[in-house]
Amino acid sequence: MNNGNTDSMEFPIDGILDLHTFNPKEVKELIPDYIDACLHCGITQIRIIHGKGTGTLRRVVHSILEKHPKVASFRLDAGSSSWGATLVDLMK
Repeated sequence: MNNGNTDSMEFPIDGILDLHTFNPKEVKELIPDYIDACLHCGITQIRIIHGKGTGTLRRVVHSILEKHPKVASFRLDAGSSSWGATLVDLMK
């Protein structure tokens, strides 16, 4: 994904977004852009890896998801990540 900004990097649109590789300041624009890119590719379920940490990044992610018109639902991934990721169902 590259929005034309020379400072941005390209990464695969595969339904898994690992936020560990991004600056926290980028998250507010990154997540909506990633959702749009996934929908464009026909991906309707994504996994956002935010880590456990203090929970601040998770709260930011959830706040963004709550406001996005194409998000049908989201929940913490109770699998192997032990709550360090959120699963998101998108509307088609």
